[in-house]
Amino acid sequence: MADPTFGLWYDFRNPDPGRPFGSFYREVLDQIGWAEQQGVGSVWLTEHHFCDDGYSPSPFVLASAIGERTSSLRIGTNLIVSPLHDPVRLAEDAATLSLLTGGRFDLGVGQGYWEREFAAFGQQVRNRPSLLEEGVEIIRRAWAGDDSGFDGKRFRLPAGLTVTPAPEQRPQLLVGAMADVAIERAARIADGFLSTQNAHQQVYLDAVERQGGSVADARIYAGQWAVVAEDPEQVWARIGKHALYQLNQYIAWGAFGPPEQTPQFADPAQILEAGAYVLWDASTAVTELTALFRERPQVKDVHFWAQLPGESVDSGSERIEYLATKVAPEVRARLRSGA
Repeated sequence: MADPTFGLWYDFRNPDPGRPFGSFYREVLDQIGWAEQQGVGSVWLTEHHFCDDGYSPSPFVLASAIGERTSSLRIGTNLIVSPLHDPVRLAEDAATLSLLTGGRFDLGVGQGYWEREFAAFGQQVRNRPSLLEEGVEIIRRAWAGDDSGFDGKRFRLPAGLTVTPAPEQRPQLLVGAMADVAIERAARIADGFLSTQNAHQQVYLDAVERQGGSVADARIYAGQWAVVAEDPEQVWARIGKHALYQLNQYIAWGAFGPPEQTPQFADPAQILEAGAYVLWDASTAVTELTALFRERPQVKDVHFWAQLPGESVDSGSERIEYLATKVAPEVRARLRSGA
């Protein structure tokens, strides 16, 4: 088994009105450069629009800046809401990022869910499956230099147009999903699965098998909803309010189902009771993650929120250092030894 990658997840949300976005961006970019030196192996960026807290609307721009600040870590999107975008532009931007970073960029997409975003970009939520699937097909053709054109239900592209420059190392095209039907689609069209909750991983592997793919060769990139710290309860007492803000915003947008049917969390304690976040010290994290990698060797990457919305970058850096020095090396050592 190859060593798994430990990474960071960023949304660049800044609900603090007293913290200018320019300095916040620079501080986070400094953090990412430092994190690579600590042994962090990946950074994942996510996307939303029209958010008061500045939830990143431009992951590709940030990915380019991160690529210039780093030399080895992989950069990916988890995820781009592809139905909001022209797939040719997605193909072009991803190819350019791959070239700029020496092949370190992977494009992760998903079908989205927030009605307000779709309306603002002139799309309809009910069309998102076909928008996603046709978009993925166009991106693949673009990277392959296929200029035969495309005539689909949602997109049309004349023949004779070649997307250039082509990536020298073709990015992985990953798809994220949470509903069973969307996971089935990901198993059919994607190079790998962006797992938002570990509970969905077996659903994906079962879908890969049904689709005639190789379960042994399947690839999962797993976002973790865990706070890893020497005293996680003490840290949670300080940052739980930020998790409350984060999760209730997602619920209000429809990430976990119709907002009117999905109750919001009343307080940080309820989040833990529901298992929406877990608290791990190093010993627990090593045990849990070693078991995950052994049970599902298809998991190639686990990534954790660098800091929660409104939390200071310094506070997030404390957990990053703890993860990189106390958890990741021990997990890798156990996996190598079989102990």
